[in-house]
Amino acid sequence: MIDLIREGGLWLVMLNRPDKANSLTEDMLRHLAEIAEDAGNDPSVRALVLTGAGDRVFSAGADLEAAKAGLATSPIWERLSGAIADLPCLSIAALNGTLAGGAFGMVLACDLRIAVPEARFFYPVAKLGFLPQPSDPARMAALIGLARTKLLLLAGQKLTAQEALDFGLIDRLVLRDGLLAMARDLAADALAGDAETLRGIKRLCR
Repeated sequence: MIDLIREGGLWLVMLNRPDKANSLTEDMLRHLAEIAEDAGNDPSVRALVLTGAGDRVFSAGADLEAAKAGLATSPIWERLSGAIADLPCLSIAALNGTLAGGAFGMVLACDLRIAVPEARFFYPVAKLGFLPQPSDPARMAALIGLARTKLLLLAGQKLTAQEALDFGLIDRLVLRDGLLAMARDLAADALAGDAETLRGIKRLCR
């Protein structure tokens, strides 16, 4: 349910459970974390792209039954987002559709976010009775500001892709048939560079 395609120095990671809105099980989260950790330890990796299968949803967050069993509050989410945030290479979320709930964590941890115009963005923790992942509010506020972070997390508002772009939550809108081509184009300079330079740039950006 997690596909990994290696294209030289680019790793393409795809959530592949479209019949379940790419909702995430514990095994999927663990696999994603292991991939991110492996990428972080492999100096040949220059860029990692996260995307989803299907034409509607990047990920609906935690699988409903798994969430009821405790996955919604598992530390595995923070392990995953932390591994992505710590990557010494370029990380890009190529959102093929709607982003919801706990799936925000891995996307917020990426360096860049691009999305199709049909995507929607919501994180309905307040009405569901869960706290967001611990690092998510700060990462979100760094992108869109504190008030707009509260708009999503406390007021539970759903953003259109254009609103997400205007807020700074995503960096570009891309038509669906060009989404992965845009991700590869954004990764081109990183793929042409060397690992130490990429590590140094990311260190300075922090």
